[in-house]
Amino acid sequence: MINKKIAMVTGAAGTMGLAVTKMLLDEGCRVVLADINQERLDEIAGELGDDVLPVAFNVSDAKEVAEAVEKVEKEWGSVDILVNNAGILSNNKSQATDSDEWERVIDINLNGMFYAAKAVIPGMKEKGWGRIINTSSLAAKSGGLTAGTAYSTSKGGVSSLTFSLAAELAPTGVTVNGISPAYIKTPMVTKQLSEKQRQDLLKKIPVGRFCEPSEFAHVVKFLADDQSGFITGEIIDLNGGLIFD
Repeated sequence: MINKKIAMVTGAAGTMGLAVTKMLLDEGCRVVLADINQERLDEIAGELGDDVLPVAFNVSDAKEVAEAVEKVEKEWGSVDILVNNAGILSNNKSQATDSDEWERVIDINLNGMFYAAKAVIPGMKEKGWGRIINTSSLAAKSGGLTAGTAYSTSKGGVSSLTFSLAAELAPTGVTVNGISPAYIKTPMVTKQLSEKQRQDLLKKIPVGRFCEPSEFAHVVKFLADDQSGFITGEIIDLNGGLIFD
């Protein structure tokens, strides 16, 4: 049970983040909506009710992340569940990736997860209970079927970060796990891939469809639950059978 736990969801204004937020609210959590656009967060908060706290910050700025977590701790208390979900996609392969794009993707997709985790870990350790759930990707294992070099590399780093934090925090009551999804119905699939790319992918996915955002949220709920305390350092595949291991 995670009733009355305080959760922070980064990338909360996106399709996956919003699905996770709604599921955690249904489980009785209070949820910090974390994203970069305060106006959009305020709009979402107005729709979801009193158990959400909209806090805008740039995940790739360590100072902003630390200040945001400090604000949450002052208003609500320390974070119990961190869903590290903020991220951006790049489909450019190596020769089309310039240094600015490389740094931006790594900053948001990898550095941002480290900064958020670092900020909430002290409060979790003090309570002797915590859940950190990182969004990795199939691209971390496949090298990117359609995703680019920077994105695939950043998600490989997310998996390694998950392992490192899990090993460090296992004795403290804090678990750290990841989810490795592929082709969830988000703008990354519906807008950033062509119709031909989508149809070609559907032929390769054994279950024959794209993943629903609610299915991703369900895995988050499972990993956050009290009864999942013996699971740490795992990356759960959510890819419709594209890769077995």
